[in-house]
Amino acid sequence: MIDLNVDPMKARPFVLAALMLLAPVGVPASENASPPGVNPFVESRPAEPTHLDPSAFSDVPIPAGRVDAAVAQLDAMAEAALATTGVPGMAIAVVHRDRVVYLKGFGRRSLDGEARVDAETVFQLASLSKPVAATVVAAAVDRSMIAWDDPIVRHLPDFALSDPAITLRVTIADLFAHRSGLPDHAGDLLEDMGYGRAEILSRLRFYPLAPFRASYAYTNFGLTAAAEAVARAAGTPWDDLSRDLLYGPLGMTSTSSRFADFAAAPNHAIGHIRRDGLWMVTPEVRQPDAQSPAGGVSSSVTDMAQWMRLLLAEGALDGKAVIGSEALARIHSPNLMSSPLRGPSSRPSFYGLGLGVGVDSAGRVRWSHSGAFLLGAATTLAMLPSESLGILILTNGQPVGAPEGIAASFLELVETGEVRHDWSALYRGAMAGFYQVHTQFGEAPATPAPARPLDAYVGHYANDLYGPAVVEATEAGLVLRLGPSPTGLLLSHFDGDAFTFRPIGENGLGISGAVFAFEGDRAVFLQVEYLDEEGLGTFRR
Repeated sequence: MIDLNVDPMKARPFVLAALMLLAPVGVPASENASPPGVNPFVESRPAEPTHLDPSAFSDVPIPAGRVDAAVAQLDAMAEAALATTGVPGMAIAVVHRDRVVYLKGFGRRSLDGEARVDAETVFQLASLSKPVAATVVAAAVDRSMIAWDDPIVRHLPDFALSDPAITLRVTIADLFAHRSGLPDHAGDLLEDMGYGRAEILSRLRFYPLAPFRASYAYTNFGLTAAAEAVARAAGTPWDDLSRDLLYGPLGMTSTSSRFADFAAAPNHAIGHIRRDGLWMVTPEVRQPDAQSPAGGVSSSVTDMAQWMRLLLAEGALDGKAVIGSEALARIHSPNLMSSPLRGPSSRPSFYGLGLGVGVDSAGRVRWSHSGAFLLGAATTLAMLPSESLGILILTNGQPVGAPEGIAASFLELVETGEVRHDWSALYRGAMAGFYQVHTQFGEAPATPAPARPLDAYVGHYANDLYGPAVVEATEAGLVLRLGPSPTGLLLSHFDGDAFTFRPIGENGLGISGAVFAFEGDRAVFLQVEYLDEEGLGTFRR
């Protein structure tokens, strides 16, 4: 039998994660871990941003011609990555000293066709949407529409977290820095269940909070709430605001924050997943409008090269100021340690506002971020601001380390003149952990206890955070319906009053469990394992 009091599973598959990149790239991990020595009773006023001056970390110059030599090897790197990983297609952009020095596509837009990826192919950015969204907010700050340190409730009066005091204090910057105290990926499972943006944001109030401004936990819907506050202050929907403040002024004509625009683009990449070692077109298209500011932007490397130029030129493009440098500098000012020190030779990673910030193994400041949909996208960005150098890679396959391996190899070539590590292999190994499913229901007992008559389990159950759960008896057996989605999840008997099923959506990896608790002959509680990471997965009849 399964004990309802057993600790819930502790590891959930990542969604739209800022992937934990190895030393040179230094993107923050999606961990809910406070840095060692942090005082949980820290004064809860907004911390003064600390700017990492790139020039202070670049005493050793990069020799002339080194960037050009590294760019000359990108074709071979990309072809090798596609051959090694099987990822169907990718596109790469490199900017250096305010010039676009490389734009190229590789592979196919879909394994179901012969169309090739080129520099104009539109990809889903996944979590690369976050630094893009932060740039939109910086533009709004520069135009005095809002301030980074505005409390969310000033613009979204109905917004609430579980602690009323924190509700009043939490700011736009807090949510873009992932330091509100919300749990890791809070709200993502609600999106999988079919809830829309407004409903998900209204349910953030049911999550327990870690210490405010003293703990880092990556939250797509926390950042989305901040973006909604900005849009409300501006009096226009977020996707229109992004177009008006950023995409339009930069000439990013292929870029959008609406899924419908991505789907309608004639030259767009189709997502792919790998099953049993074989790549296939994803049977379930990732529709990220609910968390668009955090993961719903689509773009081409041609467009994104202009955005990289803007960041590296402190808000200017072609010599013309587009966003004030002061508002933009907050993006890459470190807030909290996102990846704690793990040994005497390791280097910490920090998070700015929608952007990873750190010092790499060569002693240079590096800005970076990655994005991923398990349903078929992997993207990465890495920039050396002291060299005004950036590389951005978009792919149409679920994360297997391909873009990160190329970016790390490219920057190692730039900084040392050679590739000293097999970054592709290292990243493939690191990514493999994301597909491990942690469950109590992996192997059925040899002699399971019998289930009760199915009618004993049938009924309507409810949960403050996750909403309704309906258990029905059908000809195929018990079916579980969660949230507003009509999708039925078939329950297979496991042991006694425990059943298994396969969740759907971005987090739908492997098997999870559903366990019923009884009073007499009537089921009164239903615990859903994959919803129980914070102990919130129990439904009452």
